[in-house]
Amino acid sequence: MIRKNQRFLTQLYVLTDFAFIQIAFLLAWWLKFESGWIEHTPPLPVETYFFWSLVYGFVSVFLGTMMLLYSPKRKKRFADEMVKIIQVHFTSLVVLLSLMFFFKQVDISRDYLAIYMVANLILILLYRYFLKMSLKHFRKKGYNKQFVLIIGAGSLGRRFHDNLRQYPELGYEIIGFLDDNPELGSIESSRYKPVLGAVDQLEEILKDKMIDEVVLALPLDAHARYSKIISICEKIGVRTLIIPDFFDYLPARPYFDNFAGMPMINVRDIPLDLSGNRLAKRLFDIVFSLVAICITSPVLLAVAIGVKLTSQGPILFKQERVGLNRRSFQMYKFRSMKVLPEGTMDTGWTTENDPRRTKFGVFLRKTSLDELPQFFNVLAGHMSVVGPRPERPYYVEQFREEVPKYMVKHHVRPGITGWAQTNGLRGDTSIEERINHDIFYIENWSILFDIKIIFKTVVNGFVNKNAY
Repeated sequence: MIRKNQRFLTQLYVLTDFAFIQIAFLLAWWLKFESGWIEHTPPLPVETYFFWSLVYGFVSVFLGTMMLLYSPKRKKRFADEMVKIIQVHFTSLVVLLSLMFFFKQVDISRDYLAIYMVANLILILLYRYFLKMSLKHFRKKGYNKQFVLIIGAGSLGRRFHDNLRQYPELGYEIIGFLDDNPELGSIESSRYKPVLGAVDQLEEILKDKMIDEVVLALPLDAHARYSKIISICEKIGVRTLIIPDFFDYLPARPYFDNFAGMPMINVRDIPLDLSGNRLAKRLFDIVFSLVAICITSPVLLAVAIGVKLTSQGPILFKQERVGLNRRSFQMYKFRSMKVLPEGTMDTGWTTENDPRRTKFGVFLRKTSLDELPQFFNVLAGHMSVVGPRPERPYYVEQFREEVPKYMVKHHVRPGITGWAQTNGLRGDTSIEERINHDIFYIENWSILFDIKIIFKTVVNGFVNKNAY
């Protein structure tokens, strides 16, 4: 019954999103072409605009389904839902523009498109926020409640009990505990719900009380009992959730995954593991890099001439770096140092007053202009515009032993700039702090986060006081 209700709600969300997209079309059309507030040339037929609005609606609903926008939301924060909505509609806009370009539909008004996209986001975010707040209000009042039974009255069960009570807007009410330890029956107080009986009484209690979800908070040595407990819950028609007893030892926010048809716990939640997110980031990287190369082409030419005129050797410097999934690649930079003698390995940090630097190279490194060729690495797929900075294999081998979680950074493509760099962690700074910032970025990635980092990079300037 619960699953049928969830399917119904999912379908309702899909239809409502699609309807609001068409309402946004009507609003954008009226504002641009009917209101008289904006000057315009005679438009294409309204049927043309309506057709592309329908296309956009189907694309956004499809991508929303692929990116799990319509998954159950009772346990999720609205902030997470908002980020997901923006990601879906940004990606849908890229797809729409690509289709319009492919079908040579280039006469659509740019003003209309801008109004249409803003209206889409505002309308959908407003209705979703209103719905979320309304449901929270009614749940606090006692409507639409879900009743929970906790199996295990030990520290893990009590911790879950305390956590859940901090979120009354979720609409969950704890009925009580089941536990075989008679001493834990003494936890009955105003703070905790009562221990209703032993674990073997589960079937009897499920038949006697209205319970929607059973949460298993048993120690690992009770693992053998899980099969019987789950079977009883399935027989009665109650959902079962398991809190792993090794919860405190997991290194990050875990989530359940599926691998080769087997359920398992993934210890690190990485948004870029989702194909929709990877596609959105890759499209963003390609578009941003092409624009950046076009805008900076005069600077690229000037720097290339400057390198050539001020020192002997090639204009570009190639260096092996470790990237996505620990694969090595050649990273490009404008050469800022003297050419090393043949056979010499470059394994040293650049230091202040380093004699290997050229005079023009000092300027390039201070202003980060030597990094501009890395936009070509982005186009080649070796790097991203935003991500953890890549390091040389020599140092990767060294840091992987010395710095906890150092290798986590290689779960995503390295970047030209990153969260660590925008917080001043560039050049001769703490590796541990950099890794903490890199992991935070990896676990909290979004297109908006990338844009924020790029904005901070531009606002903070490209001058690096730690670069020698």
